[in-house]
Amino acid sequence: MSINDLEEQFEKALSLNEVSSSQSVSIYTRILAENAGGGDDDELNLLKERSIYELAEIYSRSSSMKELEQLMTSIRPFFNKISKAKTGKIMRTLIDKMSRVKDVDYAVLIKLCTDCTDWCKTQKRVFLKQQIECKLCEFYLLDRQYQAALKLCNRLIIQIKKLDDKHLLVEIHLIESKIHHSLHNIAKAKAALTACRAAANSIYIGPLLQAEIDMQAGSISSEERDYKTSYSYFYEAFEGFDGLKDKRASKALKYMLLSKIMNDQPNDVKAVIASKLAIKYQSSAISMMQDIANAYKQRSLQQFEQIINAKQNAHDIAQDLVIKNKLQELKNKLLEQNLLRLLEPFEVVEIQHIADLMKLPIKSIQSKLSQMILDKKFNGILDQGSGSIIVFEQEPETTAYDNALQTIGVLNDVVDQLFDKAKSLD
Repeated sequence: MSINDLEEQFEKALSLNEVSSSQSVSIYTRILAENAGGGDDDELNLLKERSIYELAEIYSRSSSMKELEQLMTSIRPFFNKISKAKTGKIMRTLIDKMSRVKDVDYAVLIKLCTDCTDWCKTQKRVFLKQQIECKLCEFYLLDRQYQAALKLCNRLIIQIKKLDDKHLLVEIHLIESKIHHSLHNIAKAKAALTACRAAANSIYIGPLLQAEIDMQAGSISSEERDYKTSYSYFYEAFEGFDGLKDKRASKALKYMLLSKIMNDQPNDVKAVIASKLAIKYQSSAISMMQDIANAYKQRSLQQFEQIINAKQNAHDIAQDLVIKNKLQELKNKLLEQNLLRLLEPFEVVEIQHIADLMKLPIKSIQSKLSQMILDKKFNGILDQGSGSIIVFEQEPETTAYDNALQTIGVLNDVVDQLFDKAKSLD
């Protein structure tokens, strides 16, 4: 078949993409099976390259993981006919398409990436191997294989530094920061993010990668309870993702709302949701954050627990590390506020009565009160014998001790001066 006929077939397949994807797939497959003839190698290779991208898009939309995996393996002989740069672009694009499949099995992606790195090793494609290993590291993280991810990440950092590939170094340091964050090692996560930014300052990085860095910086700031700074970072990330029509913009917006709630500004949540940029990202997750803000405003622990335990919200919360940690912190904060409000009018009160008022198990109340007494957030004691709480009156703050110490300090200076004068008279 001549190159003109193949181009006509390709245009026909493009028009059928939305109407009949099965017919499009068969046409693209036929184009990939064609052999060059009559000096049309470059034109045919370009047509095959475009066919690969179109097939990947169709398989990605239909969540056909098996077909994507087969496509990746079947086109390997074609890589010998095109440049290394194009080979790398095709492989990275296919892996990206596979990672975006709904409910993707990361074990399959890990296996595929391992297979691709073995192929790169045999073909001596060093740079491409490291780029795929960077993706593999990310898939280990998403599959929660943290130790495997960290081991590969540390090895990659050493190799990439030797090759001085700044862009890949930025990516791998960002992944390293995410791994340490997932392991709750905030100090190392912050150090990795600092290294990522240092590498990013010396090169140009795209707006998508910059948005990812801002997102991670916001997550670490929220772990350090600096919610004002975290909101700023999440806003930057949200603008970046929104400008590129990336679906992670919704996640960044969710974190912005969480920062407002954690910073004791639940009244601002409604205004943020109603803003020009945010209004198009209305979803069940954003509605959940608005409900949490309302519950926090009313200091209703019961309403708060109903929201986080609801079936439609439980899965989203469990899958999101930042939301999960912060909602637990918010729950503890609400519990403390409710306990202090209920205990305020009493001198002695039964623990069972407080548990009944709050509709919580007595053990949970006892445990929380013990913690609050040790943290000096509540002035009182638990009487285990009678099963009651004895509330002490708040002692007025006195400056007597500070004044006494100040007086002793001044007297000490006076005595020293007198001693020096007596010594000079001798």
